[in-house]
Formats: sequence, structure tokens, C-alpha cells
Amino acid sequence: MTEVNKPFDNLNKNAEQAVKQAERTVEQTIDHTRGVFENYFDFMQKAFSSYPLGGTVLTETLRNNTERNIATAQVFVHNLSQAKDLSDVIRIQTEYMRTQFETFVDQTKSVTEAFRKATTGAMENPFNKSR
Repeated sequence: MTEVNKPFDNLNKNAEQAVKQAERTVEQTIDHTRGVFENYFDFMQKAFSSYPLGGTVLTETLRNNTERNIATAQVFVHNLSQAKDLSDVIRIQTEYMRTQFETFVDQTKSVTEAFRKATTGAMENPFNKSR
């Protein structure tokens, strides 16, 4: 009877190894993506700070949103890897998409507000020296 189970044991071990490797690959990709975004937003912050808009509030808002999005994606991938069946996968995916849509709306508002504040400050009368 143990001889009959051996192919299945090997199959299970191979599947577990494949899942672990996929998780490591996803984590490495997310870490790399985080690094790329950090470099990008450092660049953007320096570039914006040299313009009249200042941009530091705007770029900080963009950076914070990106960091939250990456963290949320990490949790999503982890949750997905823990799914036990197709209904779990569908539930996790649906929940993720719902929260992503809500997050998109909130982040759009925050970026719009940060941009409005940055441009309002830059568009005030530059000739008014009484400030």
C-alpha cells in the first residue's frame, strides 16, 4: 500500500515546492517593485521640489498611496496562496477587487486635494510681498 501512495507523496511534495517557489518569486517581485517605486518617487520629489509647485505634499501623497497599494497586493497574494478551493479564490479575488476600487476612489480624492493645494499655493499672487 505504501508503494501505491509514493507517486502521490512525490506529487504533493513537488506541488508544495512549486507553491513555495512561486511565493518567493512573488515576494521578490514585490520587493523589487517597491524599490523601483521608491527610486521613482525620490526622483519625482527632487524634480517637483525645484518647481514653484513645491510638490513635496503631492509626491508624498503619491508615495504613500503606492506603498499602501504594494502592501495590499502582498496581502492579496498571500491570501490567495492560502486558498483551499475555487470558491476561496473567487471570494479573495472579489474582496480584493472591491477594496481596490474603494482605494482607487479614496486615493484619487487625496491626490486631487494634494494637487489642488500645491497649485493654489503656486498660483497666488507672486508679486504680493506682504506674506
